[in-house]
Amino acid sequence: MSIRLTRLKASDAEALLVFEAENRYFFETMVPSRGDAYYMSENFQTRHKQLLKEQSRGISHFYLIKDDHDSILGRINVVDLNKQRRGKLGYRIGKMYTGKGLATKGLQLFMKEVIKLDIRKIHAKTTSNNFPSQRVLQKNGFHYEKTDTDSFNMNGEEVKFVYYSWENGRELV
Repeated sequence: MSIRLTRLKASDAEALLVFEAENRYFFETMVPSRGDAYYMSENFQTRHKQLLKEQSRGISHFYLIKDDHDSILGRINVVDLNKQRRGKLGYRIGKMYTGKGLATKGLQLFMKEVIKLDIRKIHAKTTSNNFPSQRVLQKNGFHYEKTDTDSFNMNGEEVKFVYYSWENGRELV
């Protein structure tokens, strides 16, 4: 399957809400819930505008992973960029598209954008039971940093956060 990244724009809000709602319960098996209010159209629209504002200020960059038919397969972003050009990675792939290498390919495409944006370092975290996410990060040059010592209960399972990072090949200031 051919995929591409598109920068998040205002006109994506409705399709993105559908994507998020369709995949809500799948995502909540891997990450804590965003809560019911997140999926209410008015709240989602407000949040979407806030994300676009962050993007216009250059403190976050949001992309959608799409196929040739313009369907949203996933999303990927870097947020909380500071003056040293360091930020945090986030991504999610819809349930129907997992296990097909799309997360790996999407992150590979995203990392090319990250380099163009002169982002110097990215931190990522996943849960100790999310082995596919850990593999995706490793395949894209992220290095394991540490695992939290404290665990938390998510969906009846005790898990810990696992941390990774990636550094641009240039020397950090």
